[in-house]
Amino acid sequence: MKISIDLTLTPLQDNYESHIIDFIRNLRASEFTVLENPLSTQIYGDIDRLMPFLTQEIKRSFSELDIAVLQMKIVKTDRSDYEPHF
Repeated sequence: MKISIDLTLTPLQDNYESHIIDFIRNLRASEFTVLENPLSTQIYGDIDRLMPFLTQEIKRSFSELDIAVLQMKIVKTDRSDYEPHF
């Protein structure tokens, strides 16, 4: 089953930028399709391979932070080729 995930990592500390950059770089280095915009990062792939990868990356990122919020929206389809028609 293909899924699309929208992620927003928000470290609640002063030196937050490097943590966000590291998180995105690790997503980019994966086998999955990754798209970014100024507010969030989207990652696309098969649920059975993507979710274990994300669990590992979230755990790694959280272990380097005191406090953080990760917002995640999951859609049951691959929306990586979506283009607005308006």
